[in-house]
Amino acid sequence: MKAVILAAGKSTRLHPLTVNRSKVMLPVANKTILEHNLEQLAATKAIDEAVIVVGFCSEEIITQFGNNYSSGKNKIKLAYAFQTEQLGTGHALLQAEKFVAVEKKFLVIMGDDLYSGNDIKKCLSHGSCILAKKVGNISSFGKVVAEKGMLKQLIEKPDENGSGLANTGCYVLPSSIFQLLRKMKKSSRGEFEVVDAIQQLQNVHVEEAGFWQPVTYPWSMLETNEAILKQREKDKPQIAATAKIERYATLKGFVAVGKNTLIRNGAYIEGPVIIGDDCVIGPNCFIRPYTSIGNGCRIGNAVEVKNSIIMDNTVIGHLSYCADSVIGKSVNFGAGTITANLRHDNGPVKSMAKGELISTGRRKFGTVIGDNAKTGIHTSIYPGRKLWPGKTTLPGEVVRKDVV
Repeated sequence: MKAVILAAGKSTRLHPLTVNRSKVMLPVANKTILEHNLEQLAATKAIDEAVIVVGFCSEEIITQFGNNYSSGKNKIKLAYAFQTEQLGTGHALLQAEKFVAVEKKFLVIMGDDLYSGNDIKKCLSHGSCILAKKVGNISSFGKVVAEKGMLKQLIEKPDENGSGLANTGCYVLPSSIFQLLRKMKKSSRGEFEVVDAIQQLQNVHVEEAGFWQPVTYPWSMLETNEAILKQREKDKPQIAATAKIERYATLKGFVAVGKNTLIRNGAYIEGPVIIGDDCVIGPNCFIRPYTSIGNGCRIGNAVEVKNSIIMDNTVIGHLSYCADSVIGKSVNFGAGTITANLRHDNGPVKSMAKGELISTGRRKFGTVIGDNAKTGIHTSIYPGRKLWPGKTTLPGEVVRKDVV
């Protein structure tokens, strides 16, 4: 059976980490979002080919994944369809028509959300299906209205609060969907929406997801990283044969350490934590739970890192504190850089998105820093503030608003 992954995306000023890369190539738990989804598709053992609809940064995706994906003994062939204009999910799916039109049914998932192979298998048992997940505030999602396990209505971001079934963007669809897509008109958002075509299908089943992580905002990456690492809390440590753990370093719980990484004396690492290849950690630092550190990173003396994503080749200099933050590639923390992650009133941290200061919904949230940014020594960053790629701060600077 074939799957279509809608991963075209586009560059956006919403997210300092997606200026130069596709969102599906952002790492959580040291794997890209796209890789996590391919892994779950392979785990179903029912998907033998995935068609990835690409657009922005397509070369990056094709270069990394090529024509095949392997996860253990499971392999999936890969093909690519191109969406040159960003005209919505319905338009993106149409670009894959030539690859899947002969199929009786096929799977569709969104490239920048994370799914579970078990949930996908439940959906594949039906001829037509939509995967839904109960959420606390339905106003931020498309609402699925179901009756006796069958789809009754889809409402795009309803004007209501309270819980409800959210549309996860995972569908099993018949090939007849393409006839409906070609007849579509643009929605009020000026896009061709796949949900408009789905509502015209008959007998669409609704399955409820056990796991679904939408990666909408930068802080969504932290929630996703936490969810993935939480699943590994009871696993045994994984230390690469070429890694070196000095005698007086302490590793507790699930800690994965990559090839050629050095953990120096005095480092205290409390899992679940993942550390990549060729890193130097310590001496005398504290790595707290739900932290992912990429390849080639340096975590210096007297540094504390907590619940954060640190991408490849980043250096966090001595005497620094990095908490509840997402740090891009090749970033350098000057000595004594501090990320504040908590408001004095304990309210939800706010952050700028599309020119508006919005609530992240998180009581603790630090910063997001784009690739190649550098902080001066003793930089202090207010909760929820962001530094865009290549930006710098002065020694002793207090970052009260985004550095764009």
